[in-house]
Amino acid sequence: MTLIHAFSRVFIAFIWAWQGFFPKLLFPSADETIMLSAAGAPIYLLPTVGVVEVVFGLLCLILWRWRGFFILNCLVMLAALLEVALRSNSYLFAAFNPVTLNVGVIGLSLVGYLSGKDLPSAARCLRRRSQ
Repeated sequence: MTLIHAFSRVFIAFIWAWQGFFPKLLFPSADETIMLSAAGAPIYLLPTVGVVEVVFGLLCLILWRWRGFFILNCLVMLAALLEVALRSNSYLFAAFNPVTLNVGVIGLSLVGYLSGKDLPSAARCLRRRSQ
């Protein structure tokens, strides 16, 4: 379970960091700017959105023991998918679309949440004092 939890955390963090860093900060994508403006946000916020995504990826690692992160992540992914569906629905059917990305991350989050339930912890150690 520890390995499953670790893989879930690391890959979710990687996806968030990649999606924030590359198509928003390093190589701003035209599709990202179109979706941002369709959502009613100014285009100059694209780097800010990228930084927020990178920070969210880092939080996935920093909050290693907090299982609630996975639920929060699922809610954010659902909200993002709903936003795209309502405002930029043509992207739902494109190659490498938000449906496959968001549903995949939701799946990883559910796996991480379930595997995190019984992780070993020094805080719950069963050791007894020697007599």
